[in-house]
Order: sequence, then C-alpha cells, then structure tokens
Amino acid sequence: MTDPDVIVVGGGHNGLVAAAYLARAGLSVRVLERRPEVGGAAVSYRAFPGVDVRLSRYSYLVSLLPQRIVDDLGLRLTLRQRRFGWYTPVRRDGRSTGLLVDNADPARTKASFAAVTGSDADFAAWQAFSARMERLAERVFPTLTDPLPSRDDLRAMVDERTWREVFTEPLGRALESTFTDDTVRGTLLTDGLIGTFASADDATLRQNRCFLYHVIGNGTGEWRVPAGGMGAVTAALRDAAERAGAEVVTGAEVTGMDPDGEVRYVRDDVERTVHAGHVLANVAPSRLAALLDEAYDGPEPEGAQLKVNMVLRRLPRLADPDVTPEEAFSGTLHVNEGYQQLHIAYAEAAAGRMPSLPPCEVYCHSLTDPSILGPAERETGVHTLTLFGLHMPARLFRADNDAAREEALAATLASLNDVLAEPIEDCLLTDADARPCLEVKTPVDLERELGLPAGHIFHGDLAWPYLSDGSAEAPVGALAGAADAWGVATEHPRILRCGAGAVRGGGVSGIGGHNAAMAVLHRTAR
Repeated sequence: MTDPDVIVVGGGHNGLVAAAYLARAGLSVRVLERRPEVGGAAVSYRAFPGVDVRLSRYSYLVSLLPQRIVDDLGLRLTLRQRRFGWYTPVRRDGRSTGLLVDNADPARTKASFAAVTGSDADFAAWQAFSARMERLAERVFPTLTDPLPSRDDLRAMVDERTWREVFTEPLGRALESTFTDDTVRGTLLTDGLIGTFASADDATLRQNRCFLYHVIGNGTGEWRVPAGGMGAVTAALRDAAERAGAEVVTGAEVTGMDPDGEVRYVRDDVERTVHAGHVLANVAPSRLAALLDEAYDGPEPEGAQLKVNMVLRRLPRLADPDVTPEEAFSGTLHVNEGYQQLHIAYAEAAAGRMPSLPPCEVYCHSLTDPSILGPAERETGVHTLTLFGLHMPARLFRADNDAAREEALAATLASLNDVLAEPIEDCLLTDADARPCLEVKTPVDLERELGLPAGHIFHGDLAWPYLSDGSAEAPVGALAGAADAWGVATEHPRILRCGAGAVRGGGVSGIGGHNAAMAVLHRTAR
C-alpha cells in the first residue's frame, strides 16, 4: 500500500472535512478510524431492539457548520429550522406558566415574557440583547474559516458594550445588569454551560467562550435539525471525502506516531506502519500527546453533562395548560434552569455531590424531522426525546460509574417530571425485550466510547477565536502559510490538530478540519 501525502488520525466529522478538502486539491489522503464506523459523536443509531428509530446518539443539533463548507464540498445535507426557539416552564403564584419563544409569533413571545416577569421590561431587554448577539455573530462567525485575526482586529469588529459583555467580564455580570428576572437570566446562561463546567461568575471566562460559540453559528446563532439525524451529516461528509478520492479505513486503531510523519496502527490484529508528509490529529490534545509518547502539559479537561435518549409512545402533557407538548418539545425545553437553580446545581456538583434538582434541556427531533422514524413508528405517533443534563461533571462518576449513572438518571427524570403533568416514565415505549426505550451516557461513558477526555465534548475548554499572543504587529497575511495562523499548530511541523482541540474547534462545525486542510494547502502551495 503506497504511503499517502496526508494521514488523518480519527474519522470524526472534522477528519472527514479535512480529508475531503485535501483530496479535492489532489493530495492522497488516508483516514484511520478505530471504530467500525466513522463520525465520532455525529452518528445515528437504532439503539433499541425491534424499534425502527435512528437516534442521534451523542450530538444532536447543528449551528456551527459553515455554509462555506457545505457549498465547497457539495454536501448533500438538509438542515431544518424550528418554529419554536425555546420554552422554559416556571411556577408563578401557584400556577404553571413559562417563557415561550415563538419565532413566528412575536406577540405571543412578548405575552409569555409578561406572564413570567410581570412586565415588558425584560422582553425589551432580551430583544436588545439578542440584537447585539446577532451583530456579534454576523461579524465574528465569518472569521472562523479564515486565518486567525489578532485580538485587536477582532475587537475592532465588535461594539464596546458587546465586547465587554462577552470577552472581558464574566457572563453573569451582563445577565444580572441587563435582566431582572431569574428565569430569563438562567435560560440565557445555559448557552455558556453546554458541555462546560463553570459558574456564571467564573473568572476564567470559560463560560463566556462557550456562550460565544453557542450564539454565533452561521452568523445567526440559530440551531437547526439535521434531516435524517446526525448520521446524515456524517454520511454526507464521508461521501464527499470518498468522491474526492480519500481513502477511509475503519477498524484501524492508531497506537503511536513520530514527529517525522510515521503513524503506527493495528487493523485486523496486524500491526502496520505508514508515513506521510502531514499527519492531521483529529483526536483530543491529551490523546495526541500520548500517541507521541510525550507528557501532556495542558489543563485537565472535565466533561460535565448527562445525555439521555428516549423513545416515547406519545409526548407527555405539560403542567402549563397554555402550551402544547408539540410546542414545548419542538424547540429547546429548559427544565429547572433558573439562574439560582443553576447556581445551586453548580455548587453541589463542585462539592462532589449529585445536583439535587438537576438542570436539563430537552427537545424532540421527530417533531421537526419524522424521517428518523420507521413507517410503523410514525403511524402510531412515536416520538424521540433527547435530554442534555448540565452540571454533571466527570468527578461525580469516577468512583462508581454504574451507580452514579443510576443516581443521576433518577434525579434527572424527577427534575423533568417536575414540569410535566404526568411522569415521563409512563410515556416511554418498550422495545422487543419489553424494556423501556431509554439509554444514558455519562462523561465516563463518553470517554470510553468516543475517546473524549473525561467526557469533555469539546476536548477541553474552548479558546477565543483570535491569535493567542494578542499581537496585532504581524499582519495576518504574512502568517497565512503557517499552522499557527490557522490555530492548528503543534510543536511538530508535520503534525497538525484538526479536531475539537484546535483553536475554533468544538461542536459539529467541521471548522477544525477545514482550517487544518487550509494550513496544509498553504504549505504545499509554496
């Protein structure tokens, strides 16, 4: 087998993006993936025996995948909009109500804010805050697929107030000074906590960096539903890579590599060695260090989420009589995610205790995209639910993952039931073995199954999308041929990051793969 020009270690979505770009440019590319299938966290599964439902098992929505990548690679992919942005149930004066963001009916959204907050003030503040974030997204998102700007260059794109709110002061300060209502503050804070274990006032601003990436997707911040599930995203990317001539090898576990471009892997119980001019590491930085037999000197990552997948006989009724299940679950349903509730849950988890009332968010893929359901399931009204639990750090699961998983699940379902008119357990479909259609993934499970360090879905804390030294002296154009300019460099010139651990990596975006490919192409063009 001839050595390729480029080896991509890891067949997640970023690796496939890089492979497609490089193969289209005429380079020979080989992707090595240890699992039987490619896609990493962007996959779909029939998780329950006898149930024809293709669940997005790990990642589940798309916002950060740039249209530029879709167009460049000719991806055969449909991303659908959701009418309802989010719904946050709450009790006021002994009555169940909630914040409902109806993208097609601003008057109804305004009325829901008034019902929860008691006035129109927070609705007006939310509109102004959202407008600032939209302007931020319009300016910053296009830079993610260009060489890294300097900090000063990026700052010049953003108004002073937004720069302070997002880039320099803890997110909690902006939320507390802008909004008066606890529910509004908490719902907006969650964009800073998805997959990130932090408080609203964390001085490291890791919550701010998480918030930034969650509100700038494609210049709008909108989160869309992939038709056919996340597996359809991976299928489109693999098709693009292979159509371009890339070789995708599954069941190939990389066991080591050298700075000179040698990669060692095992496939079919046979040890193999291959060399390449460039090696793109679509693995976590800590894993890359291990493959190079080097000490990892970066910050220790820690995932902080519980993922629960469910298939239901029918959607449950809400405690709020004014919102239908179809409305509540087609957007993001925020459960016990008030500002103080999030603070308490964080404090409990930071102290090593399972949150007593776990905050979580839920949505129903099949309401927007019923194609993931088999004909019989669609006919009988079956639906899926994806639940993402916050403030569930890996430390809670290390000692006894199985016992902690059961404890976390019980507490999380109780939290969800707190906003329902009936127990979610009564609505679960049973599979061919008469078991409830429910599966749970902890950070420790994600580490074992996907190689995510401590279950961290971003491989580590997200980085600001500008040159790390903050220097504005060196023009970006002069750096465009260097891996540093694209945020993908390692200490070894032949080895580049191309996954979530790259600067501007994280999420289902393909940006890490795109930028690694651009760094290689700029080098080889010189």
